[in-house]
Amino acid sequence: MMTNQEVLNTYEAMQALTGQMVAAAGNADWDQLEVLEQRVTAHVAALKANEEQVVLESTGRQRKVAMIKQMLEDDRKIRDLTMPWMAQLSKLINNTGTERRLANAYGV
Repeated sequence: MMTNQEVLNTYEAMQALTGQMVAAAGNADWDQLEVLEQRVTAHVAALKANEEQVVLESTGRQRKVAMIKQMLEDDRKIRDLTMPWMAQLSKLINNTGTERRLANAYGV
């Protein structure tokens, strides 16, 4: 079981990581983005397993809510930065598939 402070520390760590994720996405550093995402996922798993029994006082709840709002804002920024790249990647994959089908159809 986590203490109140451990829960808040975990949210703070996640908030810092999502900020770093925004920077990584902005720099098109997809490998670093993935590493950071895995670290956030580990924190989420720890919270899922241990946070339920923790009751935060009013100030702690307010801090938690503020951190969650910032993480959601960071997530929106990350999506805004990654969606064009994902669309380009999808286009490349589709073009490669089309080229392969043409090559198979015409024996090239």
